[in-house]
Amino acid sequence: MTIAVAKLSDPVVRKVVEAINAGDRAAFLDLLAPGATMSDDGSDRELADWVDREIFSSRGHMEVQTEANGGRALVANFRNETWGEMRTAWRFEIAEGKVTRFETGQA
Repeated sequence: MTIAVAKLSDPVVRKVVEAINAGDRAAFLDLLAPGATMSDDGSDRELADWVDREIFSSRGHMEVQTEANGGRALVANFRNETWGEMRTAWRFEIAEGKVTRFETGQA
């Protein structure tokens, strides 16, 4: 069962998922704090390159299955044109309404 994006608990995470699903790179980047960082499967990655490759140029899309930690930890079916669909975990750190770090990987 999926959770409708509009029902996600954390408003910043909700906007992140909306931006990903809309293919709106500018809106996504606007939600990031200066110097934001990320990791994929436990390895830190260069954020701008990763989001372009894994989300926006490959038409990434998230269907959230569960949320925890006040909506800052998600399990979602993520798909893109490069890898197809996989079950992924996402954890977000947020300060002053901006994402300072996110971590993702296979769930």
